[in-house]
Amino acid sequence: MSTVDYDHAERPRILVVDDLYANRLAMRRVLSALAVDVIEADSGNAALSACIDTDFALILLDVQMPDMDGMEVAQLLHGEQSTRNTPIIFVTAGATDDMDRLKGYDVGAVDYITKPLNPSLLTAKVRNFIDLYESRRALQATLAALDERNQQLEREIEVRKHAEDRARRLATHDALTGLPNRLLFLDRLATRMQRAQRNKTIFALGYMDLDGFKPINDRYGHGVGDIALQAIADRLTAHTRDTDTVARFGGDEFALIFENIGSAADCLELCEELRTHLSAPIHLPCAGATDVLAVGMSIGLALYPEHGENADQLMHNADRALYRVKHSGKASVRLFSGEDDGMEIAAHGAQIHAELR
Repeated sequence: MSTVDYDHAERPRILVVDDLYANRLAMRRVLSALAVDVIEADSGNAALSACIDTDFALILLDVQMPDMDGMEVAQLLHGEQSTRNTPIIFVTAGATDDMDRLKGYDVGAVDYITKPLNPSLLTAKVRNFIDLYESRRALQATLAALDERNQQLEREIEVRKHAEDRARRLATHDALTGLPNRLLFLDRLATRMQRAQRNKTIFALGYMDLDGFKPINDRYGHGVGDIALQAIADRLTAHTRDTDTVARFGGDEFALIFENIGSAADCLELCEELRTHLSAPIHLPCAGATDVLAVGMSIGLALYPEHGENADQLMHNADRALYRVKHSGKASVRLFSGEDDGMEIAAHGAQIHAELR
């Protein structure tokens, strides 16, 4: 029998276990003065069944019952994880000796009360345990809310971290190809120069420009041009070493750092192989079987420290070597030499002279 008020389901629940209805009725009347819901069980098995689905703030358990006495019920409840910490007050018919009390405490009892019941004493004992139960429940609710807030903060931190990582990557990488941009390239160039100076090694700086890229944009539009740039970027990543750096400066201009090269000849051979891979036809995924893009490559190289002991000089000379390639037939690799600067000056003078005419 139950006196649960389902409109107050959040009130503490007390399980009263006694095989005699009169005893249960007496305890129910005393407990009616408290803000609790009372569940009644007339046997040990009924008590165990009630504990399966209900969380009780307190169990008032008759010790002497047929079939299964209170000690057995308490021992079984104490052995279950879900009911191990549920306080049990044993209700006895008379005085209990010390040995019986010790046995009761061993199986989970927290107190004893004797029959006939003293209403004031029963009320006081129950009220104390209800207060403890409510305090524990409030603490659990606070901890649960704190845990939820901590999880929410962790999610917010993770979202913010992803946003910061994305912003940081966008600040240092090209949005179209995902390659390092000029800012990151210059940082890596400075690092490579320090390392080469410290280890007395050489590396090569390369400027690369696509041959015949403008006609692609003119014929197919910038969308297809972007596809071509992405394909070139993927090939650059696939056919350069992990120690190398590949960057996009904008448009169809790329920059490269070739580290750990043995000689100028080795670097030229490496760049020729790279140029071969990059010059393979690019098949358009949306244009049809006969439409392929043919893009050539021109690369200008400068060695550190032979062609420049600082970043500006090294980049200037790589650019001059590329300028020489672009004005000498394109589609090749050139290592900087002193005459490259002279050619640029002559070409620039000719251009000015033609403009003045």
